[in-house]
Order: sequence, then structure tokens, then C-alpha cells
Amino acid sequence: MDTEAFFEGMPFASLLGITITDCADGHAEGELEMTEELSWNEDRLMAHGGVTFTLADTVGGAALVSLVDQPVPTIDMRIDYLSAGTGDLFAEAEVVRCGSDVGVVDVDVYAVDDEAHVADARGVYKTG
Repeated sequence: MDTEAFFEGMPFASLLGITITDCADGHAEGELEMTEELSWNEDRLMAHGGVTFTLADTVGGAALVSLVDQPVPTIDMRIDYLSAGTGDLFAEAEVVRCGSDVGVVDVDVYAVDDEAHVADARGVYKTG
């Protein structure tokens, strides 16, 4: 399976502008360019929480797909928002556990401009 092509063809991720920039061996990175449409604040570009969540979920899934070579539906995801995402966002994911039925991935989301830690998340995905 071509992991990057799989995620490039994901309609919702494409709608938001999420790009997987690196994906191999249980590690993935991705980015999202903030636009007015993705902001919750009309006076300043600030990522809506759902945008940050979707970036984390997508990059987390990519990290696991790089190991199991098949789609991995999300079972559960927990996210802590640490600061406002006021510009373009970058996410980095590492697989914590890759089992025959379930995989666990940790994801960190950062602001590109100042490297502020915007959120951390843990996703659980179906692998089998």
C-alpha cells in the first residue's frame, strides 16, 4: 500500500488541507496550512479544535499504517489542547504499540511559526 497516496486521497483530510510529509517505520509527520475557513475566530487565524484533532488523528493513523500496510479505523482518541494554534500546524506521531487487533499512537501538534506545543494526543486504532 502506498501510504502517502492513501492519505492524499482521503477526502476529509484533503478538504482541510492536511499533508503527510513523512511516513515510515511507525513514525509519521504531517502539516496543515491554516486558512480563514479553519479558524474559530473571525478576527485572528486560530485553529478550531476539530481541525487540530483531525490533524492529530490523521497523522497518528499514518504512523500505524506505515507498519500494518492497511487502513486503521480510529477506535478512540484523547487530546489535550495546550495552547492556541494561531498559524500553520505540524504534527508528529510515534507508534507506542502495534498489536494484531489494536494499535496505540502518541501524537504531538505544534505551531509551525513559533514551535508552540498546541496539543498532545493518544489514538487507539483497529489493526486487525
